[in-house]
Amino acid sequence: MITAHTDVVGSLLRPAFLQRARAQLTEGHIQQLDYSLYEDQAVNQAIALQEDCGLEICTDGEMRRLSFQSQIVEAVEGFSEHDSNAFLWGNWLGDREIGNWNIERPKHLSVMGKLTRRKFPTVAEFSYLCKRTRLIPNIYPKTRAWKSDFWDSDSHTEAYASLDSFLADVVAIMREEITELVTLGIQYIQIDAPYYTLLLDSETRAFYEAQGWTLEQWLRFGVELDNAIMEGFPSVTFGFHL
Repeated sequence: MITAHTDVVGSLLRPAFLQRARAQLTEGHIQQLDYSLYEDQAVNQAIALQEDCGLEICTDGEMRRLSFQSQIVEAVEGFSEHDSNAFLWGNWLGDREIGNWNIERPKHLSVMGKLTRRKFPTVAEFSYLCKRTRLIPNIYPKTRAWKSDFWDSDSHTEAYASLDSFLADVVAIMREEITELVTLGIQYIQIDAPYYTLLLDSETRAFYEAQGWTLEQWLRFGVELDNAIMEGFPSVTFGFHL
């Protein structure tokens, strides 16, 4: 008998009530505590959907994040101020109703100083999820390459002399995060690393190469750093989202 592995890759769509609540929070019409209740409701719905579908592995749908990429930036000091465009810039192709988007990379994005963790980026997400599902809970840390979107080779601070040293600190923070998740019993972690596929496109490849590494370095050092993130956690199964 052949059995199939089932998993969720990427975020689930946010319900309309959560989008409205996010807008109200941004505009100052509700407080963070009130907004958190809407997040809980959206996560509960996402869990129920995955359980009803008969999946083996369950996520929180990334309902609590400004962007699917934003959790480390929100939890770590050292990055410049940002909004959703920090994670949405680029060329986007849509249908007839939505149309195509082209969002320029915000000019102010940069690494302002030494990275200092204020909190664990995904521990709260995991803690809530694992108490509310009978499935295997899965959390999506974002690979260190996404944080290079904030790196500006022309305006980096004295905290980091090179892209190498900056990404080494990102890896260290991610390993601390995974270590904490392991103590809480996590068994499965999906590492989001779609930048590998972005290197296939000449336009996005040019951006990454402009940050200080050649294509060969992104591939060679990138694999080394991703291996460094996962090394030493034998109780965890790692998946990659490409």
